[in-house]
Amino acid sequence: MNNSKLYFNKIVKKPWGQEYIIFENGVVAITMLEINKDNGTSLHCHTKKKTGLILLEGEIEVDLGFYEKKRLYAPDKIMLRPGLFHSTKSLKSKSILLEIETPIDKLDLVRFRDNYGREEKPYEGLDSISDLPTSSIIFKEPGNLKQEFSFKDSFVKIERHYNCDELIKKSKDTIFAIIKGGLYSSHSQVVLPPGDVVRTETIKKLSEVFNIEKYMDVLVINKND
Repeated sequence: MNNSKLYFNKIVKKPWGQEYIIFENGVVAITMLEINKDNGTSLHCHTKKKTGLILLEGEIEVDLGFYEKKRLYAPDKIMLRPGLFHSTKSLKSKSILLEIETPIDKLDLVRFRDNYGREEKPYEGLDSISDLPTSSIIFKEPGNLKQEFSFKDSFVKIERHYNCDELIKKSKDTIFAIIKGGLYSSHSQVVLPPGDVVRTETIKKLSEVFNIEKYMDVLVINKND
């Protein structure tokens, strides 16, 4: 269910910070989260959505399930399967990250534990939203407009590619988020679909066998030197 329109151009206030939808194309929705120092999201899962997290700024600790923790330093990424309980805590300073989700459904949320008393509550309602400032970053679908955004630890580009030639030339640490199209087999079976978050080596390996059918739109994330 694509209910993201209710929250588009809106800031959603959270007890740990805030978030807003920075991009949505009917296939994936991307939310930018700002998590305050020593604060974290609830331990929650999405029953239908797969989720990619890309850390743009700061340092976070991600709880994976109930027994594993992983620390990320910007820029870095992690993929989360549907049904996996997870939480994200910001360490040392405020952290900024992108959450790429598909299928689009803001209300696909089940909380297991929450430090702010929201265990039995759904996603925030209209009483928690306010208008998005006009100065806020918004990603648009790739076109003639150059889109490049700089953060403290990383910078983000939005690109459209008709083959993998330029993608596989990028540095091995480059992070790609597939937002439209993908890599397909000769029988039109998608092997790298929208919502997946990978590095250059994965695209390089897959491109030995698989191809872009029409075009592939990607977010490209690199370290901000």
